[in-house]
Amino acid sequence: MTENFLTIPVDSSSQKFLAEDGLRFDLVDSSDPVAFIPWSQSITRNFLAPAEPLDKIERVRAYYGDMRLSGVWDDSAADPSMPVATFRTWPADLTVPGAGSVLAWAISSVAVTGSHRRRGITRAMMEGELRTASALGIPVAMLTVSESTIYGRFGFGPSAMASELVIDTRRARWTGPTPSGRVQYVTQEQLLVDGHAIVERARLSTPGQIQYDGILWERLLGVIGGEEGVRPLRFARYDDADGTPQGFAIFTLKESDTDFTEHELNVHYLMAATDDSYAGVWRFLLEADLVSTVKADLRPLNEPVRWMVADYRSVRTSDVDHLWTRILDVKPALEARTYASPGRIVLGVSDPLGFADGTWALEVGTDGSATVTEVAAPAEVSMSVSELGAIYLGGVPATTLATAGRLTGDAERLDEMFHSTVTPWLSIWF
Repeated sequence: MTENFLTIPVDSSSQKFLAEDGLRFDLVDSSDPVAFIPWSQSITRNFLAPAEPLDKIERVRAYYGDMRLSGVWDDSAADPSMPVATFRTWPADLTVPGAGSVLAWAISSVAVTGSHRRRGITRAMMEGELRTASALGIPVAMLTVSESTIYGRFGFGPSAMASELVIDTRRARWTGPTPSGRVQYVTQEQLLVDGHAIVERARLSTPGQIQYDGILWERLLGVIGGEEGVRPLRFARYDDADGTPQGFAIFTLKESDTDFTEHELNVHYLMAATDDSYAGVWRFLLEADLVSTVKADLRPLNEPVRWMVADYRSVRTSDVDHLWTRILDVKPALEARTYASPGRIVLGVSDPLGFADGTWALEVGTDGSATVTEVAAPAEVSMSVSELGAIYLGGVPATTLATAGRLTGDAERLDEMFHSTVTPWLSIWF
């Protein structure tokens, strides 16, 4: 990036479009509490959460100093200081197949107040910030979604799914490997130091994971949220046979109203840097005393724990889309990842916003590295940019999209090249 993403002005086309409707689109300076507090309150209101006290908002304000904040204001509103829409972006590394990463434009806090819906505000902000990312040379945009019907129109496609597990521990007798290390309870302060190194070691092995620290990391551990949010959290860390921390879980326990032996254990986060630590943490959770049910959300689709218990049906799953990606610059995006099979294929990509529109020759060498060139040749596979975003991390088969009528051409060869042996997975919301 050649410019400071925090200070580059908002997109002039979007600004002009909104101004014609009497609305003002601009950046928010997080160092200014007069500007930041209403911006934060607007997000809370629009996501239907209870209003937060001012002292809590003030405590977290410093965490936003490395993120780009923007908003839309209606100066004719009853409270003109309160934005009617919000947006938050920042650059972060996204893991791609081959244990590499690509710089991506993370998008969050997308919200429009109910009184100003259907006026093109979300479109203006989204398209404007995508143009900003493109101008900064960032080849991919990404977001996690609360509503899955919104973002396809902007060229995003779901590329990393997530699964919720509900495990009946009375049936889930452990049959997996015997861990060589030990699990021990640790404090929030200990995990704050030890845990992030584990996350970083694990991150590059899984497509779909992102680089995160600051507000995302400390919120995960309950540092941000106040005493009421922290008190129920429990922290367990797995140390290998040499005493090196290799995995951890953050969880809560919910007591049954009718039977004290039927607590529910809710896993808020679990990360393991090794197979041994994965087995160690899961065995600890499944064999917890007085627990009859373990629940865990945002887990990978092919969670190995299902194969580590005596009764496969003791683990019930439900799947949901989670990470959505959007290609902004085809050449650096596709060249950032490694491919499963060598060869050459010509991709025709349609993009109503123009960023990825064109015909591209993807040539993959025997080492899995790729060269991408814009060409005038006929496309062997044709798709929209949304489908390209969906298959980008190697978890959504092109043949599935072809069957659904979302892609035409040689989908089988595309699958041979794009397939990832590691299922894409993102372990957090952002």
